[in-house]
Amino acid sequence: MRRGCISLGNVQCDGCHRTILHAERYLVIEEKGVTVSLCEDCSLERGYAYHKDEKGERVLTFFPE
Repeated sequence: MRRGCISLGNVQCDGCHRTILHAERYLVIEEKGVTVSLCEDCSLERGYAYHKDEKGERVLTFFPE
């Protein structure tokens, strides 16, 4: 299951191990009983996030089409 979240601080990316700052977006994904938090960059690299054009703006989304 995928959940798009907004950090309240003290969240660490399980991909690159950097701290996800306050008000920054990140993805929480549960696979095979393991919960993983990924920053925007790691989500894009792994194919869990993508950019789409919506109402003339480019928007990042974590959810499948």
